Amino acid sequence: MEASELHDSTQSQAISNAGVIARRVIENVARVIHAPDGLLERCVMALLCEGHIILEDFPGVGKTMLAKSLARSLDCEFARIQATPDLLPSDITGVNVYNLQANEFEFRPGPVFANLVLVDEINRASPKTQSALLECMQEVQVTIDGSTHRLARPFMVIATQNPIEYEGTFPLPEAQLDRFTMRLHLGYPAIAEEARMLSEHAASEPIELLEPVASAADLESAIEAVKSVYVEDSLNRYVVAILRHTRGDSRLALGASPRAGISLLRVAKALAALHGREYVIPADIKDVAADVLSHRVIMAADARTGGVDPSEVIGEAVDRTPVPV
Repeated sequence: MEASELHDSTQSQAISNAGVIARRVIENVARVIHAPDGLLERCVMALLCEGHIILEDFPGVGKTMLAKSLARSLDCEFARIQATPDLLPSDITGVNVYNLQANEFEFRPGPVFANLVLVDEINRASPKTQSALLECMQEVQVTIDGSTHRLARPFMVIATQNPIEYEGTFPLPEAQLDRFTMRLHLGYPAIAEEARMLSEHAASEPIELLEPVASAADLESAIEAVKSVYVEDSLNRYVVAILRHTRGDSRLALGASPRAGISLLRVAKALAALHGREYVIPADIKDVAADVLSHRVIMAADARTGGVDPSEVIGEAVDRTPVPV
């Protein structure tokens, strides 16, 4: 076997293994979280493409439980941050403390140095504290007193927020929302699933029985494999065409950014790997476009007052864009 063929075979096997690991995590989380398979898939896909998620839904539907179940399914370090108005940036990133015995300052890392970080009710934190996550999410590092500290890899932020309670909250600015790969909604479970959930939680907490099904090394290998999923150049132009449709839509005051296009392709790669494919197809892009782009656009005032949903606009932009053949 030639070197190129051996490389292709190894790469193909790595992508296949990434799909197996992803499905294993999804099945494990599904033991606790009674949510649509598509939502659990998207959470794991965000992990595979080194992205971040914002979970937006009503209280009590399992946003925090989902994040905890995902963390327990991975043999990675987990940290939870409860956002409050008096939370300081140093409470997230860490702080330099003077050590009297050593006669010098020493750095004490904050919770953001974990692999998977849950920021509960992120919109309750002040804008100054919210901005402490910008560098973490984009560059996987924090800078404190002029010194840069690398974060653990893999690294993922899962933020939650309540969309119906606005008193004492600080809405996330567009620059912050743009750092999140996807915005997801759990919704209420089906009647049968909710009844089963009541039975399970009445006896014990199912999350306590979850065991890790993948290690940090497994996840790192899967992430590297997803990066090698092939994207034809025509699909790059297809994504750009979708983005340009959003920028030219009169119902949007601001269309999707180039960073949104990068995220869209990365998530499409993860979806392809999840399905055992070594290449992206247009259906992958169409499937995830609304989840990746809808929170990155700004509705025009008349469209917002008219009750137009951003996901509808994104769906129309995808439908109007010719699919490459």
